[in-house]
Amino acid sequence: MKSESHQKGFLAVRMLLQHLNFSDFNLNYDASGKPYLYGASQTNTFLKETPITSHISISHSHDFSALAFSRLPIGIDIELIKDKTLKIASRYMDINHLEQLTIEKKLEKATVIWGVKESVFKIKNNEGISFLNHIQEDAFNLEDKKTIATLKFNGMEETFEIYFDTFEQYVFVCAMQNDELAYE
Repeated sequence: MKSESHQKGFLAVRMLLQHLNFSDFNLNYDASGKPYLYGASQTNTFLKETPITSHISISHSHDFSALAFSRLPIGIDIELIKDKTLKIASRYMDINHLEQLTIEKKLEKATVIWGVKESVFKIKNNEGISFLNHIQEDAFNLEDKKTIATLKFNGMEETFEIYFDTFEQYVFVCAMQNDELAYE
């Protein structure tokens, strides 16, 4: 972590964990680098009853850091809305989703779609997943603040509920696997 931004993000996540009465000892990483929480906090009722494994997702972008944890798989992403996201949009999305939008709305929607794909990837984290070829989002309007995404990979099709919002010049996206919609 040579960049100051990454160092700040790392420290902010540790502070968030402390605020929730967890320590670095509760935060672990699997072989692919995906984080998870293990063990109970003495004062946090979410994990108080018995030591259990919990799913966690971590994101940081410039001035903001976030973490989410759940008993079920979850993925989050925070992204600064910036021109670069729109410039590389054809590498990760069907750019037809941006037709008939103002430049400002194109930037916002491209950033949301990037966040959708990043959040789904954080849940599945399988080598070989392509944002462009394997993760598709249903058509949505920015005002909806939700959509559905589908991961088609290795002969499986899995569906994810997606919720998003904007604040200041950032987009926040949360993905949760919808097992009721998943099928082979």
